[in-house]
Amino acid sequence: MIPIPGLMAIRILQVTTRATVLLTNAAGCDSTVTLDLTITNSTTGTDNQTACDTYTWIDGNTYTSSNNSATVLLTNAAGCDSTVTLDLTITNSTTGTDTQTACDTYTWIDGNTYTASNNSATVLLTNAAGCDSTVTLDLTITNSTTGTDTQTACDTYTWIDGNTYTSSNNSATVLLTNAAGCDSTVTLDLTITNSTTGTDTQTACDTYTWIDGNTYTVK
Repeated sequence: MIPIPGLMAIRILQVTTRATVLLTNAAGCDSTVTLDLTITNSTTGTDNQTACDTYTWIDGNTYTSSNNSATVLLTNAAGCDSTVTLDLTITNSTTGTDTQTACDTYTWIDGNTYTASNNSATVLLTNAAGCDSTVTLDLTITNSTTGTDTQTACDTYTWIDGNTYTSSNNSATVLLTNAAGCDSTVTLDLTITNSTTGTDTQTACDTYTWIDGNTYTVK
């Protein structure tokens, strides 16, 4: 009998019977014949199997779905028929896509760090059924930005960082978020110019029209 992994053990029932019969031999005398008969039985069993996607059984067939009706006829240890029924559970491999968006870099479950968008990287995992699970990365990398805010102001300037500057400055920075949702570092390039005061000394006869548009007739 061929051993089958997963086959349930079946007890072979054996019956031994003894009987006698009285005959007459060739010499005309009694001939007592004793029957020593052993009856062995056919057996049945179930082969329980679980496989991913496909399974080729001892009947030579490849199964792609669960099956509990296929049978095969073998010979047991007693030389009698042994009918084996397949109880097969097929579980399936799976595929999926991991969609990610990240700023500048992204380290995925494959251990690699990506600095550009990628939709071809794959990793092989095991799903809940114990079969292969192939995951494909769909990664969009967006980038942080830097910029300079150039300003010129008289005397003082209050910037987006909330500070008021009274002198030129090209080192102040502020961290914002750009349209892609990533960091945007802005540096201030500020030139402060100053207000001035002075006296315009003029001498005129009778009247004087000044730069303010007024005509003055008295000292």
